[in-house]
Amino acid sequence: MTQPVRFALAGFGAWGKFHAQSIAENPEARLAAISAPSESSREEARRLYPDALIFEDSLEMIAQADFDIIDIVTPSHMHRVIAVAAMQKGKHVLLEKPMAITLEDCKSIVACAQQYGVHLAVGHELRLSSQWGRIKDIINAGTIGDPQYVLVELSRKPYRQGASGWRYDQSRVGSWVLEEPIHFFDLARWYLEGSGDPVELQAYANSRDPERPTLYDNFSAMFKYANGSYAVVSQTLAAFEHHQTVKVSGTKGALWAAWSGALDRTLEPTAFLKVFDGEKLEDVTLTKQSGEVFELREEIAQCIDMVRFGKKPIATGLDGLWSAGLCLLAEESIRQSKPLPLGELLQF
Repeated sequence: MTQPVRFALAGFGAWGKFHAQSIAENPEARLAAISAPSESSREEARRLYPDALIFEDSLEMIAQADFDIIDIVTPSHMHRVIAVAAMQKGKHVLLEKPMAITLEDCKSIVACAQQYGVHLAVGHELRLSSQWGRIKDIINAGTIGDPQYVLVELSRKPYRQGASGWRYDQSRVGSWVLEEPIHFFDLARWYLEGSGDPVELQAYANSRDPERPTLYDNFSAMFKYANGSYAVVSQTLAAFEHHQTVKVSGTKGALWAAWSGALDRTLEPTAFLKVFDGEKLEDVTLTKQSGEVFELREEIAQCIDMVRFGKKPIATGLDGLWSAGLCLLAEESIRQSKPLPLGELLQF
């Protein structure tokens, strides 16, 4: 009988608890260890997962626990040190986005995975969505021709504070562009991968709160390719609920998709996907619920295959480097108030 893949979980906050649940509910996985900095979180972890070893410190967990893969769901500024420590012990890594809050740290993580020969998956779970992933299948099938324009837009209310307010502390969060827009940069680049690599980006942003002027409530960026195709990524946190839209137009047709819920983790959202092939319009039936809670389960299942069979992750370390790099370049474009070339983003 095949033994379950053993997961260590670094971080047991609001999203980390969903990770724990997704691991524990998968019969092919075992939640072997959990690290959480607060006693209240550790006590909850002991109560919910009595078979898991519970640690205060992630590095202590890496040193002492037996596991196959570590799932890192800590505040972003801690990602590099935890990921590198695990890789140096030969452990595979599932790393929540953003990989890190600096380009140098992102590159260090990718280089470390290559050096120690371990698998690195980055948490761009929207690629596994029955809705957003289906769009990629439609593009690959040639239904709308070659994609020339992509819009990914989000309208929602401000972010949760996070444990000890880390998401409102720029030294720990890095940037709000690295929080949600990073997913949209990843989707847009994925949809346009037939165009090669983007060559230039320009971004704009503002904040409604003068006490946090560089944590942007409103953010938009455009990046273009040498062949003339381009993408627009836009977000407002000065709104309500959680509403995401994707539009793609190609040389032959176009598509339009949207998802709405009271919260980002709504279990019964409303969603649709419309596809025009140049002649007829079709409402695509979504066979599974779309939403990050559902896609997280798919991500855990994929990581099990990654550990067991060496299956390539849906979002690799290089994909994570690209998405973080585009976010960080967008921040620089805002500071300089001008378009910037992407240059040698992947050189390391």
